[in-house]
Amino acid sequence: MTTLHDDRPPDPTVRLPVPGYDVTYIKPTITRGNIDVGEFTYYSGTDFESRVTHHYDFYGDRLIIGKFCQIASGVEFVMNGANHQMSAASTFPFYIFPGWDQQVPPLEVMPTKGDTVVGSDVWIGQDAVILPGVHIGDGAMIGARAVVGSDVDPYTITVGNPARPVRKRLPEDLIDLLLEVRWWDLPIAEIRALIPVLTSPDLDWVREELRSMSTSSRVTTA
Repeated sequence: MTTLHDDRPPDPTVRLPVPGYDVTYIKPTITRGNIDVGEFTYYSGTDFESRVTHHYDFYGDRLIIGKFCQIASGVEFVMNGANHQMSAASTFPFYIFPGWDQQVPPLEVMPTKGDTVVGSDVWIGQDAVILPGVHIGDGAMIGARAVVGSDVDPYTITVGNPARPVRKRLPEDLIDLLLEVRWWDLPIAEIRALIPVLTSPDLDWVREELRSMSTSSRVTTA
């Protein structure tokens, strides 16, 4: 079977892991202290930080993304700096521009919504927009061009503008097992061994394998 990659072991420190393609492991590209991305999460492009907008240090908000996420081209994370004061007569941000005598308003009068948090193994479709303060659960799927302004539960498919949940991606008992096993936190060697399970459409067999892992883990830690 032909593959796009060579035989090197998985290396999360490589910026361009697929030779000949503009697919970037994000973590080794990050320069900002207010962005935290887990290993093996990738972006279909080469300048992920340009897709995190209105991210001003004085707001103190962070973008936190888990491991093994798949972020398509054109996805934008809009941070709290995009919000304007809404409790006053005008929403115009005089404090940003020179020549106007306004101090930066205290954060308590600004409509800030805290950190934006994305779990692990999340797939975000092309040109989706993630608004400030949203929390997206593990295993969720965000449709192309969705505008996400509300939290998304784990393993939930969410689409549209404004984005709305469509359905769970997997049966609830299987979701519970995946959230218990948290395969994305396992050592690389164990994840490689799990690939047949993680990629199989035979969900009954997957369920059995994950239950076996879960039981074994409980026995080991008891």
